[in-house]
Amino acid sequence: MSSKKNMSKTKIASLVFSSLALILLILNYFLFVSNKNTISVAALTDRENAILSSITDQSFVYDFNTEKEYKEVTVWIERYESGNLAEDKIAELTTEVEGEGSIIFSTSKTNSSSKEMPFSITISNNESVSSIYASDTNSKNLDNMSSVWGNFRGDNISIADEVVLGSICYSNDGRMNSLTAEFYQDVNGHINEIEKYEVVYLLKANFNK
Repeated sequence: MSSKKNMSKTKIASLVFSSLALILLILNYFLFVSNKNTISVAALTDRENAILSSITDQSFVYDFNTEKEYKEVTVWIERYESGNLAEDKIAELTTEVEGEGSIIFSTSKTNSSSKEMPFSITISNNESVSSIYASDTNSKNLDNMSSVWGNFRGDNISIADEVVLGSICYSNDGRMNSLTAEFYQDVNGHINEIEKYEVVYLLKANFNK
């Protein structure tokens, strides 16, 4: 009798462990699938942040993961003035992509007499690196303004459509707020959020099949 009870307990334990293993396999599958064709704000170490801050004024870093149907990515910067598009492509970089990669955007440290805002866009993928350096020649007086930086919210954002990655907002008013998560999802529908700023730079990306 005792032997039968032990066998029954063994079978139950075996079924429980088998069920747990199956659940873990299913969860891992969906996690793997959910990471494909997405982009996220990179989680940098303190050392990486320290290195970037020593050579740049400000920087954004993003990690993307693509499947074979995506062939290239285009990243560019737009300039808005009081909510109106003033320049649609201050800098633009297009490169081939495959699998995992990163996008790095930064502004360089400048002296106070400079009238240009220098930008850098770098895309790394499959051991290849593409970069572009450009300047906004209409950026005078920005040093005298307050600024706020921000990224899109959430992890593993779909790259099926154009993605607003980040923003830099400048204003003469010291009271400033970061743009909402809704703004990054629908710029045109929330354009009123940047109407109060004298100058806004938006960093955008589009992954092409």
